[in-house]
Amino acid sequence: MNSKMVKKILVPLVVLAASILATTALLNSKPDVAKVDVAQPALLVDIAQARKELISFRVESQGSVSPRTQTTIVAEASGQITEVSPAFVRGGFFRKGDILVRIDPRNYESAVKRARANVARASTQLAQDRALAANAQADYKKFLQSKPKSGPASDLTLRKPQLQQALAELQFAEAELEKALGDLDRTVIRAPYDGLVRQKNADFGQFVSPGTNIGTTFAVDKAEVRLPVSQKDLQYLEVEKLQSGEPIDVVLQAELGGEVFSWSAYISRSEAVFDQTSRVLFLVAEVNDPYNLDSASGSPPLLIGTFVTASVAGRFGGELIKIPRRSIYQGDTVWLVDEDSLIYPSTVNVVQSDERFSYVSSGLEDGDQYCITPINDPIKGMRVRFNG
Repeated sequence: MNSKMVKKILVPLVVLAASILATTALLNSKPDVAKVDVAQPALLVDIAQARKELISFRVESQGSVSPRTQTTIVAEASGQITEVSPAFVRGGFFRKGDILVRIDPRNYESAVKRARANVARASTQLAQDRALAANAQADYKKFLQSKPKSGPASDLTLRKPQLQQALAELQFAEAELEKALGDLDRTVIRAPYDGLVRQKNADFGQFVSPGTNIGTTFAVDKAEVRLPVSQKDLQYLEVEKLQSGEPIDVVLQAELGGEVFSWSAYISRSEAVFDQTSRVLFLVAEVNDPYNLDSASGSPPLLIGTFVTASVAGRFGGELIKIPRRSIYQGDTVWLVDEDSLIYPSTVNVVQSDERFSYVSSGLEDGDQYCITPINDPIKGMRVRFNG
């Protein structure tokens, strides 16, 4: 191997070795970096202090307001409608006995006149037959005086059949008059109660016959709300009151025009059958005077069809701790805060929950501090901070 080839091989090796030595020297000469432990930042949360209090349960439900009494008004006479009340319009209020619709009565008035004439005719005939029967009785008494051994007179001799026929004809004529008067009265359709017109199906000038649907009305003395209650929630109600029919207080709420209003109601009955599909029992709440017609109220009228939420008074639950529902983690865990602002879990027994609160019987003690703010992936011993 000649010297030129040796140089070509050695030069790169020398350069590579020198680079390695230089790099090693630089690394060894680098000063040590001090390591500092960085404390994990404390999580800002809201906390509250557990307090025991006497709790009466309430069961939440919801439903739509419906009329307790609704009626389909139908014509009972035939003829042309000749009068319609100004109140007989959709949403019109009326009082019991008000005339809503009047049907042309002329044919029925004629029938009444004919019936009166028949009664008068039958009355006259009965009077004549009574007089003839009295004369026949007197004549037969005279006959017995001349022939005392004669037997009793026959009914025909004393004109009893004729008298009975005249009496029957009078009773028939009076019945016909009573029917004619009833038919005439039915040409006037009167309001059966204090109420409101829900639907109007006939108007002035229209010809109607018996059975024609005139409209739909409902009473405004009471309204109803069907409230579904699950089998589980029934345990929080005073079932003995439901069974005895004793009323249970209810508070109804609805939002109208951006403002929430409340109405007092009461459970009047249950429908006594569980729905086979939803497995709920419907309780029926009643509201007195929902349209405020007979009483002054601080709330606006509770209109039929309004969707409401309901809070039903339940049984006494004893001494419990009420906590915000959002503060419970995974259904049964509350994160307590100790004196060092460290959190640790506690399993609680939730007796009942509503939309806002849960009611705890164990797992929390009076005076315990707990996190209200929900924590994502909490860890035992995590430090927290809070206002105040």
